[in-house]
Amino acid sequence: MKLNYGIDDRPKPTALLIFSLQWLAVSVPAILIIGKVVADLYGGPAIPYLQKLFLITALVLLVQVYLGHKLPLVVGPATVLLIGILASLDAGFSAINSSLLVGGLILAGVAAAGLFKHLERLFTPRVITVVLILIAFTLAPVILDLIIDGGGTVPSTHTFLFAITFTMALFIANGFLKGIWKSTLALWAIIIGSLAYIALFGAVPLPQEDTALLALPEALLGPLAMPDIGVLASFIICFIALAINDLGSIRSVGGLLAADNMGERVDRGVTVTGLGNALAGLTGVIGPVNFSLSPGVIAAMRCASRFALVPTGVALALMATSPLVIGYLSSIPGPVIGVVLAFVMAAQISAGLMLGQQNSAVRTFDEGLIVGVPLLLGTMVSFLPDSVAAGFPATVRPLVTNGFVMGIVAVMMLEHIVYGRKAGD
Repeated sequence: MKLNYGIDDRPKPTALLIFSLQWLAVSVPAILIIGKVVADLYGGPAIPYLQKLFLITALVLLVQVYLGHKLPLVVGPATVLLIGILASLDAGFSAINSSLLVGGLILAGVAAAGLFKHLERLFTPRVITVVLILIAFTLAPVILDLIIDGGGTVPSTHTFLFAITFTMALFIANGFLKGIWKSTLALWAIIIGSLAYIALFGAVPLPQEDTALLALPEALLGPLAMPDIGVLASFIICFIALAINDLGSIRSVGGLLAADNMGERVDRGVTVTGLGNALAGLTGVIGPVNFSLSPGVIAAMRCASRFALVPTGVALALMATSPLVIGYLSSIPGPVIGVVLAFVMAAQISAGLMLGQQNSAVRTFDEGLIVGVPLLLGTMVSFLPDSVAAGFPATVRPLVTNGFVMGIVAVMMLEHIVYGRKAGD
């Protein structure tokens, strides 16, 4: 692929600004989508939470560009950690934050010690395929709750029909658009979807008139408690999946750009991701990860300069200092967020299927079971009624009621124990 700017090239100011705005258009929707979902789970004001999330994302992005993998990779909240949060709500946010802190430190320690090369053999193409698809499947209950959320004023039937129609329109647009328009489709979907929702169902709540233009959150640190064993174990498994995502994202961009010293880049990049998650745990927000959509953005812009992400990081940090700006961004209707999240998760499923096909992951009936059983089990567990989940002991509840964790345990057992010898033939 012919590029106008390489990894270490510095574009001229005008070009730098244009490229940075395009990266910003990709970054903001991801932060808003996941951040708004988690902020609603926390139940407190959404603006301070999103401010902290924007700030953490900006900091990790800038550190990655200068000290981490040093590649043009966009950073955003990890959807796999959302699954861990959802399964651990009963334990409280203090336990969740502590698990994020400990999990991030463990991830950073493993990466800094160069141990990833010893763990990669466990993550066969079938396992990675299941991980990618399982994230989307186990988020289905969250997506469903979002698309039927009418804010108490709009009937759920109406929001559901709106969501179905808007989803079809989004995929049709994805089929016709090209270049940067396709790369920034999530941003346009949020803008157009919000306007359509307002036109159909009326105005959405906007920030209060006394919302400050410039101010930092009053409490930068989140509540912490001694880690709960069950919650911590659940998050450790989520961090394994996060590491796969991070590793795949770094290697995909490095391979596309034929970057040198990829082993060192991976170790540094995952170390920074781990430390970023530890910092997220301290501040009480969901942790970051390098996004796998970056190669598509690079191909659309024909610019691989990592320095094009520096103004993007600065812009995210500036947005974090404005409650008013964050307030307007957080006014996006729930059904619109749900549709865009469904669109992103569909892309995740597509990536998983492509990976499986490219690596001939499913050639026999047994190999099909290795993929299919964990997906079915994880989805079923994700839809467990609260009354059933409450029947499990508190210590193991975050594990056995977490569809993602149960799916990962199942695929590891099937891949390496039950069908290990046959699948390897």
